Amino acid sequence: MPISRKDLADAASPEALVKRILQAEPNLQVPVPIQELCARLGILRIEDLDTDAFEGGLVTDAKRSDGTILARRGGEPRRRFTIAHELGHFLMAHHIPDQPDRFSCKTSDMLRITAKADDPRQRREVEANRFASLLLMPPHLLRGGMTAFREPDLQHVLALAREFAVGKETAARAYVQYHAERIAIVVAGNGRVQRCYRSLSFPAIVCAVGSPVPKQSLFHNSSHQPSIPSDIAGCSPELWIDVKRDLHVPSLYEQVYLQQSGFAMILLRLEPVREESAEERRLEEGWRHRFHSGRR
Repeated sequence: MPISRKDLADAASPEALVKRILQAEPNLQVPVPIQELCARLGILRIEDLDTDAFEGGLVTDAKRSDGTILARRGGEPRRRFTIAHELGHFLMAHHIPDQPDRFSCKTSDMLRITAKADDPRQRREVEANRFASLLLMPPHLLRGGMTAFREPDLQHVLALAREFAVGKETAARAYVQYHAERIAIVVAGNGRVQRCYRSLSFPAIVCAVGSPVPKQSLFHNSSHQPSIPSDIAGCSPELWIDVKRDLHVPSLYEQVYLQQSGFAMILLRLEPVREESAEERRLEEGWRHRFHSGRR
């Protein structure tokens, strides 16, 4: 692996850093050898972090001359993301830790995808997560893998997680971002909405974080088997999105994947509303006029 820190000179953003890494390593294997990359880029050691208080950490100096990454023991995909996240902190010199020479990151930091404009800590955690996601699932390789996925299905998310050796939620975020269809994936925990990832064309979810999963959702079907995605079935779109009056109601479909510890993923697929012909619009407008004017 020929890459070195010199290849990343003047690259500050997550996107610029990953672009430089991929340029220096055009034949990067999948799963990405994250520990080998760390060794080439100035990380001296990767050590176990034996605490429940934090998911990962980075010990380094102000000049980033070298560093030690700390990562909690656990599933390999989760640990790989933690290592990549901390490597992002190490490579982005504008990331200033809360404590001198040490970053300490919680599980909630690893899940953060948005930040308040006036919160520099949140912004750097979001950047470290973007770096980790892009590095572990390089966009050009991800797009290639996505070409085989036509109709949205949570089986695809599981396949991507296995191929890239990442967590299911990391794979779900990427799947939603790169799939051509209008989809969203809701992460539920103990029957409540925890997080939601949606494509740019998917409308906002009306269920707030912390609210119960709608009672009429397929999620509450007792026939689901753990670790096996359910069949895809139609549902009432009002459960998840705001359906405006006087507009054709779109078709919405659900699929559920039950995980461990009370968690689940819910895939939502929105079918576009068929566009009316000019003749259909003329007839409907005429009907509305007769109805509101009292004429029959």
